[in-house]
Amino acid sequence: MRRKSQSITNKLWSCSAVLGVLFLWQGISSFGLVGSYLLPSPISVGNAFITEFPALMEHAKITLTEAFTGLFLGVATGFFIAVLMDHFNGLYRAFYPLIVLTQTIPAVALAPLLVLWFGYEMTPKVILIVLTTFFPVTIGLLNGFQSADPDAVNLLRSMGAGTIGIFRYIKLPGAMGHFFSSLRISASYAVVGAVISEWLGGFGGLGVYMTRVRKAYAFDKMFAVIFLISVISLLLMKGVDMLAKKCMPWDNHKRQFSNTP
Repeated sequence: MRRKSQSITNKLWSCSAVLGVLFLWQGISSFGLVGSYLLPSPISVGNAFITEFPALMEHAKITLTEAFTGLFLGVATGFFIAVLMDHFNGLYRAFYPLIVLTQTIPAVALAPLLVLWFGYEMTPKVILIVLTTFFPVTIGLLNGFQSADPDAVNLLRSMGAGTIGIFRYIKLPGAMGHFFSSLRISASYAVVGAVISEWLGGFGGLGVYMTRVRKAYAFDKMFAVIFLISVISLLLMKGVDMLAKKCMPWDNHKRQFSNTP
């Protein structure tokens, strides 16, 4: 009961903060403190969202296809790299600085090159998403693998377990918390990466739609797209949380035990 009450209280605070921002935003627009062509009111944004809903859904399908494809490949790549670097210390020393270096290149600077090399189809978008999503997964898993309990590893090794057994029963389960924390970040990066790549070239998607309405100075529609992208990112992160609860039942029991008075 105490846990439920605390959760409801936290949600009430969050909802109150969001409603407060919306009321303030509406008041600024209603009193003309900022021109509607610069900052459309929440009501105008809501009307634009309803009016443009069919078009937004068509473009969202393209963006989500790119995001899910890139996210899947990025997670698979990050998992594979993390496992290799954990097993081979030489690979870790050689490639860890290069992996960090890839994240110093802004996505906005890389996207035009990918479009130039691979055209305006889906391929450059997916590559950019992979480059932005594999890094959190790789680093999260590496931290999880390296934080494995050495006593548990030595115990399993003394019982005759090999490298695969230690990885399966100690390292992988222990790294699941790090993995899902990283996956939440990668899921939000996937949508943002898809939109950024669509800004610079493409035939459809929310990024292409944003470019079109910006050129038409339809900022109410642009805010509607921003709202939709935020909702999609939040839903993806919520989906990751639900998946984490299914894949880590021991973590749920641990939380319930810690909250028991």
